[in-house]
Amino acid sequence: MSKILLTCTLFFTLLYAGETQMSFYEFEAKDIDGNTVSMQKYKNKVVLIVNVASKCGFTPQYAGLEKLHEKYSTDGLAILGFPSNQFMHQEPEGEAAIKSFCQLTYGVAFDMFAKIDVNGANAHPLYVYLKKNAPEGFLSDAIKWNFTKFLINKEGKIVQRYAPSTTPESIETDIKKLL
Repeated sequence: MSKILLTCTLFFTLLYAGETQMSFYEFEAKDIDGNTVSMQKYKNKVVLIVNVASKCGFTPQYAGLEKLHEKYSTDGLAILGFPSNQFMHQEPEGEAAIKSFCQLTYGVAFDMFAKIDVNGANAHPLYVYLKKNAPEGFLSDAIKWNFTKFLINKEGKIVQRYAPSTTPESIETDIKKLL
């Protein structure tokens, strides 16, 4: 019986250790055009991940995100937009319409991804990871609304999670420190 207990303990220790060693770079997601993108693409870059929506009160933040992209992408900043329709159905369109809206309305040139769930049983694995591994400070790990932001350093570590009301402009200082 003690051998079984020891085996189970070792199994769960290894399972837990593997889970905590998981890295941002091990994930992949479909981009807005349906291509699979490995997060390895962003190795050695500062990454700002944002769940976005086209019909939200925070949608004008696209302009600030694009300004950050224009200003710092050549210095190693990557902004990743993940549309989600989980908050009052504020992203009801398909990928082609989302892409068109972002480009025509805000000139978005940063990387946009296919629409995903950020909460619940169908949450994208990347968002499960982000919520679980973000620094302390939020009352729960659930994404509360569109335009929640995660800042990741060049080593792939999540250094900050920002509320939807936090503007891209107010994150600029944190980004510059990491570049």
